[in-house]
Amino acid sequence: MIAYTSLFAMIFVGGLIVSVLAQIRKKRRSKFHTVRSLLIHYFINRFVYLLGAKARRRLEKDTKSFPQVQETFLLNILRKNSKTKYGREFKFQEIRSCRDFTDVHPITKYDHYKPFVDEIYRGKTNVLTNQDPWMLAVTSGTTGRSCLIPKTRNNSRVFVEYGFSVGLYHTLFNVLPLADSLQKSLKLFHAPQVRCSEGGIPIGPSTLAPSLQLHALSTPRVHLDVPSEPAGLYIHVLFALRDRDLGAILGNFAFWIHGVFVFLERNWKLLVQDLEKGEINMDLDITDGVRKELNKLLKPDKQRANELRVEFQKGFDGIARRIWPHLAYVHGVVSGSSELYATQLRERYLKGVALCSTIYGATEGLIGVNLWPLNSELCYLLVPRSMFFEFIPLEHTHEEQPKTLFGDEIEPGCLYELVVTTLSGLYRYRIGDVVKVVRFYNNCPVVEFQYRQGQLLNMRSEKTTETMMYEAITNVLRGKGEKFNLVDYTCAESILLDFIPTKMDFVKENIGQGKNNNHKCKADFDDVKPFYIIFLELSATRDPEENRLLSQELDHALCEVNPFYLIRRENGGCIDRLKVCLVQPGTFKKFRDFLLKVTPTAVNQLKIPRKLTSKEQLMFFCENSGHRARLNN
Repeated sequence: MIAYTSLFAMIFVGGLIVSVLAQIRKKRRSKFHTVRSLLIHYFINRFVYLLGAKARRRLEKDTKSFPQVQETFLLNILRKNSKTKYGREFKFQEIRSCRDFTDVHPITKYDHYKPFVDEIYRGKTNVLTNQDPWMLAVTSGTTGRSCLIPKTRNNSRVFVEYGFSVGLYHTLFNVLPLADSLQKSLKLFHAPQVRCSEGGIPIGPSTLAPSLQLHALSTPRVHLDVPSEPAGLYIHVLFALRDRDLGAILGNFAFWIHGVFVFLERNWKLLVQDLEKGEINMDLDITDGVRKELNKLLKPDKQRANELRVEFQKGFDGIARRIWPHLAYVHGVVSGSSELYATQLRERYLKGVALCSTIYGATEGLIGVNLWPLNSELCYLLVPRSMFFEFIPLEHTHEEQPKTLFGDEIEPGCLYELVVTTLSGLYRYRIGDVVKVVRFYNNCPVVEFQYRQGQLLNMRSEKTTETMMYEAITNVLRGKGEKFNLVDYTCAESILLDFIPTKMDFVKENIGQGKNNNHKCKADFDDVKPFYIIFLELSATRDPEENRLLSQELDHALCEVNPFYLIRRENGGCIDRLKVCLVQPGTFKKFRDFLLKVTPTAVNQLKIPRKLTSKEQLMFFCENSGHRARLNN
């Protein structure tokens, strides 16, 4: 009997091995896999795909009873955290429904949580949640100062289960079958600088280095030991180039993915030379130990080097598919402040390669997943078991304690600010995102991200959004020729000019209209209406006289896309015409480096703000633009 059982087990295992090998043989795979890494890649792909399939079925069921699932989810959070310091203070035990919760608990912002986070920072437990946070995540600070957001294991588990597994694996692999391969991917990451709080809790960005995925990535593990971001990017690109069968490019934001191709365009000769020789050039800022490890992995490959050289010499239009013929997709956030870079990627470097965004998330947690990643309309299904969602109608977002609506009370076509209650201890928290409800999937809202509240230009209730400004800029520059191609942009409200020293000559020469220019720019603007300042970097520097019409054209274009701006410009003229500042090439690259130095933002999280929110940021542009970049009246 034992012999028969053993025989049966051997046959079963043998059959399983044959089945696995047959499936592996059917899939395109990287020649840089070892047998071990290939098998790990295969089994983790299968596990995550099956996890995603299970979560997808549950998500489908949840969307049919969205209000009930949301209420159960909320009450479960309150019950589990009722004995925490926060839960006792706000009497969670007495809350029996969603309406009870909204009646007794105020809408909050980060300052409300600062004392509690400080206690967690010092090592106190059972403060906001019964499950103590495993880290304090630093927000990007795009709309103001960076904050520390507690992250619990449950919060992270939901992100993996519904975001990573459902969004990136199950959904994407179903609509792009070629994506389900054993090719390696270029995943853009930089080993973050993690420190510890007084209580020993790690503090760092919410997106950490993907140590568990390294078997499936083109970048070698030793990259984690490279503190220099430029050197890290060089290694990313070099090892991606050597793999002709690269399957995907993954980045947090389209900005970083776009930066890869810009970097490649500038440095391809040196990269190809390294591949041809099979060793890293001596100028790269890395330690001898890292260099030795990298050189062990590189082998001279003249054939691949020549193939790349031929393609690069033809130019960079559609370069992605030409150097990686089996590239299935590129994945990263493409909305909001990333829209400009996504457009440039599609129109120039990718050309035919799918650019997808399947996850809508924030430091606070997962918000939604995109079940339709190939649609031109970028929208996300809210995940019922990730956060409890409330909605502030746009017309009431200026109120300190506005009345909120639940998911079954909102209407398609309307704009709302999101208010969330999370698994990590944020309750009725204004996350700052404004979304448009596109439709309902079963009974669950499907939303389209519009803008961040802190990125809204709003001096006289005109509410100019990122989308409006980007549309106006592209409408003006479209058809003007290659020299007017937009590299990057940002905006500021003229109130930021207060206390900017007059040594920034181009400011006072082009805007200043008062007589006293001796001390502060403030004196120059006593009788001047507020206005927008638009900093544009174009593909080539323009003669100020030739570009003097840009301010007028852009002002007119903005009036067309934002009727409230038109009203403020025409009826009484309470807003003056916007001013355009054409900055020198490379200014935004310097600005990115500046942001990394003056904020705790990690490379993995960095986003170029579309609205400058501090005088220090405006000072940067004043000091780095120079006389040739003028604010044109």
